[in-house]
Amino acid sequence: QVQLVESGGGLVQAGGSLRLSCAASGRTFSNYAMGWFRQAPGKERNIVAAISRSGGAIYYADSAKGRFTISRDNAKKTVYLQMNSLKPEDTAVYYCAASTGLTVITTDDYDYWGQGTQVTVSS
Repeated sequence: QVQLVESGGGLVQAGGSLRLSCAASGRTFSNYAMGWFRQAPGKERNIVAAISRSGGAIYYADSAKGRFTISRDNAKKTVYLQMNSLKPEDTAVYYCAASTGLTVITTDDYDYWGQGTQVTVSS
């Protein structure tokens, strides 16, 4: 089992940047592919970005391409999401998640979840 704790959310103006962190504890972090999801009020939780166990393969949702960067540091058991050029439509609760599987796109692919961190982008 792995425990995940997100941090780094907050209020930022449109065009600004935030860096989210997700610290893991428990079993070997490098055994898990990691993902960032977000959920706006009244909407489904959707993938933002995912990264493979080694960091060699990365997936971005179309909404994140060119603006967000996912990375991981297996020695620190941490995954990051650097978010630049933020827009009001990026406002959501952001969750990190860990997957033991081979697919990493949907919520069903993930086994463990953090509690989420709020990101609010003002116009």
